[in-house]
This record gives sequence, C-alpha cells and structure tokens, in this order.
Amino acid sequence: MNNSVYTAVCFGEILWDILPDVRLPGGAPMNVAYHLNHLQVPAAMISRVGNDPLGAELLQFISSKGLDTSFILKDEAHDTGTVLATLNGNNVSYEIIQPVAWDFIQYSMHLQRLVASARYFIFGSLVARNEKSRQTLFELLETAPYKILDINLRKPHYEKKVLEYLLQHADMLKLNADELQLLGEWFGLSGNESEQMQAIQQKFHLNTIITTRGDKGAAVLHDGTYYEHAGFTVQVADTIGSGDAFLAGFISKFIQAAAIAEALEFACRMGAFVATKHGACPQYKLSDIQKIIA
Repeated sequence: MNNSVYTAVCFGEILWDILPDVRLPGGAPMNVAYHLNHLQVPAAMISRVGNDPLGAELLQFISSKGLDTSFILKDEAHDTGTVLATLNGNNVSYEIIQPVAWDFIQYSMHLQRLVASARYFIFGSLVARNEKSRQTLFELLETAPYKILDINLRKPHYEKKVLEYLLQHADMLKLNADELQLLGEWFGLSGNESEQMQAIQQKFHLNTIITTRGDKGAAVLHDGTYYEHAGFTVQVADTIGSGDAFLAGFISKFIQAAAIAEALEFACRMGAFVATKHGACPQYKLSDIQKIIA
C-alpha cells in the first residue's frame, strides 16, 4: 500500500496475551492502531512476528481487523511474542516473555519512508528493551514529524537512560499516575499531579502530557493549560487495552484539531467502553461509544 495513505504509524510489540482461560491478541501499539483505524484514522503497524503458527494466527487476526500487515516482518530465529497475563479482580499483571520476534525489528529505508510520510508516529517504551528494536526506534525518531510516546513501564523491561532519551524526542507523552510518580522520583520533581506534569513538560519540552488515573479519569496538560475529566462509571469486564483505546480516542480528536477538553472526554469514553468488553480490540460502532454516559 502507498505509504502516503497513513496518517499515523504505530511501532512496537504485537503479541498474544495468554490468560488462564483464553488467548487474546495484544500489544499496546497494535491496540492503538486498531482503534485509530476504527475511528477513521488510517494507521500502519510496524512490528515483527515469528515464522510460526502463533505468528500466522496473529497476522490473520490483524488483517481481519482491517490493518495492513505489510510492515510486520517475519523472524526465522525468534518466536512470536507472548505475555502471561493474570487477572486479579479488575487488575491485570503481566509476565512478558523475552527474547521474542518483536525485540528484533529491523531498520530499513522502507520503514523510514513510511514514518516520514505519516503525520504522527506512536511508540512505547517496552519495545526499547532490546538493542535491535531500540536502535531501529532511535533511527525512526529522527525522521518522524510528530512523536507520541506511550510509556509502558513493566519491570524489569526498562532503563532510566533509555526512557530519558525517548522523552527528549517526544512531542506528546501519555502515562499513568504510577508512572508519573516514578518519573517524579527519578528526576527529583516534587508537588502534586499537575505540578509534576508541568515540571516534566518543561524539562523535556513536551507539547502535551496526558496522565490517566484508571477509573478516576485523566488529566491533560497542553500548551501550559491543565484539563481534567473524572471519567465514566461502567460495569468492568476487564481493563486490558483500556489505556490504548483512551490514547487512540484522544489522538483521533487531536488530529481533527478538536478542543482539548473534547478530546479528553472522548478518550475517557473510549477507555470506559473497552473496559466493558473482554479483550483490547472489540467490535463496535461510534454510536456505542456515545452511549457511555457519566
């Protein structure tokens, strides 16, 4: 497919979340790409799978959801990614297997042209755990027009110096309250949530910071103005992928130059809706999102 058709490019892990009773396709960048496409934002996915049955099944799933698999490479030496997910009430804990195929995403001019031609480049911190994919990410960051970092801190899969590099190259940052607190400790930032967000924005020259608060909504600091939304109360099925749906919802409105308060509200609706479904990539119509009420 012609690279120029993509508004956004998502880079990083695609994998199987293996729960006690079911196996679900996952990976934050893939979830974001799925929802962006669902929200009429053409998005491409860069990743890598093993040349194995799990990889073939994952590619089939991605294709069935309308995502282009042209930029998902096959690895002959490493298996498709898996994560052992354990549900504890509404919370999920993860054991992320390594090394796997998405740790070895190979840089190419083909990928560089794809990223350079898109308006937005969306990436996480988890994919930077391995040197090969990390170096590919660093190369692509040099050509990406607008860079959105979705921090995903899973012990022991991150290092302060790598995260600091990613922050220095981001325009927009999305993280959760626990991750905000950790950054505050790392960089000696005191104060409440909004003060810490402002300090991080100034330190790394970020255009926008989004802090999610689980079922308590989220906050956005954009160009020096602070916004909050209390979120929506829903009957939770599971929280897998809710934060990814939130980010896709925010980006979809941000691209349309919607008011930040409107983008934040829609993002909260998206996150709440996905929490009412099992898995990160449910089928839905836009009208289903609008049915989520405070």
